[in-house]
Amino acid sequence: MRIVQTRIPDLTAARLKRQGYRQHLIDPKHPLYQEPLVDLADYGIVGLNHFSRIDNPPYHQVFPGAITQLLLRRSVAERLASVDAGLRRDGLMLFVHDAYRPTAVQAYAHDVWMPARLRETDPSLEGEALLAAVEQYWARPTTDPASPSPHLTGGAVDLTLASAHSGQCLFMGSIFDELTEIGHTDHLETFEPRSYSDGEAQTNRRRLYWAMIDAGFCNQPYEWWHYSWGDQMWARLTDEPAAFYGAALNPPG
Repeated sequence: MRIVQTRIPDLTAARLKRQGYRQHLIDPKHPLYQEPLVDLADYGIVGLNHFSRIDNPPYHQVFPGAITQLLLRRSVAERLASVDAGLRRDGLMLFVHDAYRPTAVQAYAHDVWMPARLRETDPSLEGEALLAAVEQYWARPTTDPASPSPHLTGGAVDLTLASAHSGQCLFMGSIFDELTEIGHTDHLETFEPRSYSDGEAQTNRRRLYWAMIDAGFCNQPYEWWHYSWGDQMWARLTDEPAAFYGAALNPPG
């Protein structure tokens, strides 16, 4: 009952703590540093890569460099499979939108797509202000082993809940990649539900949040769908001295 009755905490402090996470130490001598990527399909986890499709709001286009596979580091996939197994006992399952993300996808979103959309709503945005707005949601692309974007590590995953019977994704109060405050993980805890839809979405966000947190994942507080284990954001938000994973630059073909 904890997952539906326990509120998602106020994540304001986590949003502040997240700042500068790309400077957090990565330990290249950790046993998991060079752990291989694996395909989530081999673990029975369901999903479709969001960036390799055209039915992918709010983008409605295939991103340059997108792959169809959903790849994660082996230890992350094993943890995710454990979460999925627990949910299936309750008639639910995970549905994954994105996992390992090539640099080309990250660069297109960070450098092209997101700045254009932000300027549509606020033409005055430019320079550092524009960059800060972009990087609330899209990390700067790089292959720097000391500062990789989260999805490049294979330790970050974007996901939601779905019915294990029908496969239909549950209502979460917004689309995946809703890049406004509505997408903030704790947004639906900031007011009492005003409709059945609000109540359903609030319950479902709680189900996902606590299932992932209890498995050791951390949440990106600006995004209800983004969780990670072993990367720099996880290390910063969980007070670990160092991350396990740097960039995973040689994914399987």
